[in-house]
Amino acid sequence: MRSWLQVYPAFLRTALLSSIQYRASGAIWMIGSILEPLIYLTVWSTVARSQGGEVGGYTAQEFAAYYAILLLVNHLTFTWIMHEFQYRIQYGSLSFALLRPVHPIHADIAENIAFKAVQLVVILPGLILLCVAFRPHFEPVGWSLALFVPVLFFGFLLRFLIEWTLALGAFWTTRVTAMNQIYFSLLMFLSGRVAPISLLPLWVSDIAQNLPFYYAIGFPVELALGRLSPEAAMRGVLIQLVWLAVSGVGISLIWRRATKRFTAVGS
Repeated sequence: MRSWLQVYPAFLRTALLSSIQYRASGAIWMIGSILEPLIYLTVWSTVARSQGGEVGGYTAQEFAAYYAILLLVNHLTFTWIMHEFQYRIQYGSLSFALLRPVHPIHADIAENIAFKAVQLVVILPGLILLCVAFRPHFEPVGWSLALFVPVLFFGFLLRFLIEWTLALGAFWTTRVTAMNQIYFSLLMFLSGRVAPISLLPLWVSDIAQNLPFYYAIGFPVELALGRLSPEAAMRGVLIQLVWLAVSGVGISLIWRRATKRFTAVGS
């Protein structure tokens, strides 16, 4: 435990300095992240008004609340590791990570947390402007708001572990762009980012409620909005824990096989 208390602060300090150094590129990235929910919010708000003020149990103001919370949840759970792992292998930077006495995933977690902390200075003003422009409405429930914090943390871990596991495919295929695109397409539609999953066809919604995508993003959002019963919330937490266990075992097994076939390249 003492060694972990020393390792993570060191990783976080280094990652924070790196994130601050690239403020402009980070700000551009975050502006894109703000535009995505803003576009979907505009579309669904317009649909709700054209349907007499409501669609799928959401009014225009409730859509505003959904996408406002989604903006925050997506920022706090997203990762970029699937885009980077291919280049680490191709250009040899992974070789240096393997020389460290700790698993590379810990440095990635620290870097992810540091980047998100720095970029909150962009996300929070965007969130405030979104709320002022669209006037979101929801009725918070005490128990669901309290449960939202651990559920959000589980969502971050779940999304991170799944994408880190899938990124390991680069050890076998080298180029993983196609695999990344398939994954992110599924994530967009089955996580609740394009629309709340209750608006999807029933059979698609049923599938989404058994896959990890929804429990990384849509589930924390709906929980924060108070749209879930205590039974549904506890079922969701249980499914989160199951997928976390599956992802953890997957990383452990695949990493061992992947490093055995790794050949250092690059310079």
